[in-house]
Amino acid sequence: VQLQASGGGLVQPGGSLRLSCVASGDIFSVSFMGWYRQAPGKQRELVAIVRGGDDTDIADSVKGRFTISSDNAQKTVYLQMNSLKPEDTAVYYCNQGIIRRYGGYPVSYWGQGTQVTVSS
Repeated sequence: VQLQASGGGLVQPGGSLRLSCVASGDIFSVSFMGWYRQAPGKQRELVAIVRGGDDTDIADSVKGRFTISSDNAQKTVYLQMNSLKPEDTAVYYCNQGIIRRYGGYPVSYWGQGTQVTVSS
């Protein structure tokens, strides 16, 4: 199983970016999909997570600005980031709970990380 994240880049404060993460490989289903981020010198933190397609949690620091969505059939999770601030600068990692067979338990897989830099 591999997760491929894309969509990061350099954006000015107030701008928008959309991250995508698609899973490929031997996959029966996906239990949860989420995004984490890690800024220099800080611990990795949860940004947003969606379970079962419609049960979502969003970090307070990004609530009202970021939206998580998913396409379970395509095994893809998105993070729409609006009104970006310099403090949103970090490497963003996608995370998916992959079930590889019927009746199996989800195993956590991580993408390679994509850099988001918010600066004027």
